[in-house]
Amino acid sequence: MRTLLVAIGKTDNQYLTQAVADYLARASYYMPIELRIIPDIKGVKNLSREQQKEREGKLIAKIVMPGDYVVLLDEGGKEFSSVDFANWLQQRMNTVSHRLVFIIGGPYGFSDEIYGIAQGKVSLSRMTFSHQMVRLVFAEQYYRALSILNNLPYHHQ
Repeated sequence: MRTLLVAIGKTDNQYLTQAVADYLARASYYMPIELRIIPDIKGVKNLSREQQKEREGKLIAKIVMPGDYVVLLDEGGKEFSSVDFANWLQQRMNTVSHRLVFIIGGPYGFSDEIYGIAQGKVSLSRMTFSHQMVRLVFAEQYYRALSILNNLPYHHQ
């Protein structure tokens, strides 16, 4: 199984970009993961929130392929401890035949189309993070989950 992390917009902070790349490189040793960035939507000042979500949704939908298991990183999703997320990830690894696709939406969330194709929603916290920080938090937790599953000393229980 392969994993794809999809995010809207580039990260302006070099230290965040480097940290995300580091965690994803570490994680790829255990399970391949690719980061795909969808460019920011142009002319958002002239768009309503719904229009912006619809445009982002169309771009996201082009990336998702039949057979993908789509998980939205969404504030309304299920919250996990790190160990529980590792167990959840193991279940997906055992059952998903194509790609496991995690999606970080734009500043206003997801379009109805994207909610409609998702098989799950995960919340990283009840707190609000910038979309750039969500990438780092997810990348670290993804690596931590794989560390737990591989009995590495990175996670102490």
